[in-house]
Amino acid sequence: MKDVKEKCGLFAVYHAESASMLTYLGLFSLQHRGEESCGIISFDGSTFSFHRGMGLVSEVITETELAKLKGHQSIGHVRYSTTGSSAFRNIQPLFVDSYKCSLSLAHNGNLVNTPQLRKSLEDRGAIFQSTSDSELILHLIMRSRKESLEEKIVSALKKVNGAYSLVMMSKDGIMGVRDPHGFRPLCVGRKGDTYFLSSESCALDLIGAQLIREVKPGELVSIDDSGIRSRFIRRVKKKAYCAFEHVYFSRPDSVIFGETVHIVREKLGRRLAREKPVDADLVIGVPDSGTSAALGFSKESRIPLEVGIIRNHYIGRTFIQPYQQKRELSVKLKFNILKEVIRGKKVVIVDDSVVRGTTSKIRVKNFRELGAKEVHLRISCPPHRSGCFYGIDFPDPKKLIAYQRSVKEIERFLEVDSLGYLSLEGMLDCFQEDRSNYCAACWSGKYPVKFRQADKYALEQEGKRR
Repeated sequence: MKDVKEKCGLFAVYHAESASMLTYLGLFSLQHRGEESCGIISFDGSTFSFHRGMGLVSEVITETELAKLKGHQSIGHVRYSTTGSSAFRNIQPLFVDSYKCSLSLAHNGNLVNTPQLRKSLEDRGAIFQSTSDSELILHLIMRSRKESLEEKIVSALKKVNGAYSLVMMSKDGIMGVRDPHGFRPLCVGRKGDTYFLSSESCALDLIGAQLIREVKPGELVSIDDSGIRSRFIRRVKKKAYCAFEHVYFSRPDSVIFGETVHIVREKLGRRLAREKPVDADLVIGVPDSGTSAALGFSKESRIPLEVGIIRNHYIGRTFIQPYQQKRELSVKLKFNILKEVIRGKKVVIVDDSVVRGTTSKIRVKNFRELGAKEVHLRISCPPHRSGCFYGIDFPDPKKLIAYQRSVKEIERFLEVDSLGYLSLEGMLDCFQEDRSNYCAACWSGKYPVKFRQADKYALEQEGKRR
């Protein structure tokens, strides 16, 4: 729906006869978190087997390939590129096999000290097979002089800064970890004697597993034959939960940062209706992440909610498409507007965000061409004015529609009758946690994890190359 890419999705299974099949199903539920590539690695007690490819889970992991992924434990990953280009060599999970240990790893997030870490490792003879920052973590783990694998992981993660949720698999079991600020979600589930790690709880629902709890910020969870062990890498006073997970990224049926996403989005819509009222005949939500906010807007404003946009679910999220031309074509393929519903009506479209503006501009134009009398746009978050360096694909703020533009200027660009954003205070008030525990850097420009200007420049340049 908008013009940036999503993050990644992680899933892991321990102690199940059909571990790879369960991982496949988990990744299928997390497909919305990345449509660029995917992969699964399994372990049967003696051999690691893996299959990775560019494309959707259903396209890459065929029944024939799935049958080859034998074992009682498995991890999987769906991806879009944050640090690292759209290339086969960057597909995860990553795997390393050495005399020290065998380890596979999948990462959701983005490190902010990647350039200096990579240079330091290369100066010491490290050879990289990919351009992703996830491989940095593997190098740091394998170079650690600590005795146990768990200690190696702890030692390595103390050197990295930024956003990361990880799932890892060794010969002995699976592990999950979140960065100390808790930017990215990760949870633990269970079904009988089988344990799961997942980016979102919706994947647990599909396979009938129970959500036990979320992995805590800074926590390393290890799962093996002895059960679950927990230890903390590092604790910080203030968390930095990504507010955009609630606004857009996560599925509405997931529990993220202790709250059901749909309920939060409905609250965002109610608050938006109070802050930015509008005289209209219909409220229409943009599928899928704008639907819950539209429901809240309709309830609060008492303007009827109508289905006016039909989404073709066989087209990938426009947000995830790596190139601008592909994005614009996907917008036209992805949504169809019900002209009989909107013709002659004053319509308020409720969407979750406007990032670069391409998708919204095309949609508004289509509404007008199909006979809408007025088109008003209401957005359930503030204007994006700053780049994100923690795992969302807009590190270069100059690509943002709201960068150095007023709301009125954006309104004119989109050619809407009116445009209203939810305020930052209004958005944060809809979350149950203390507002200081959320990262709102892409709106406020206040970054909870600091980084060097040189690293910031390098990350911005990477964003321009993608």
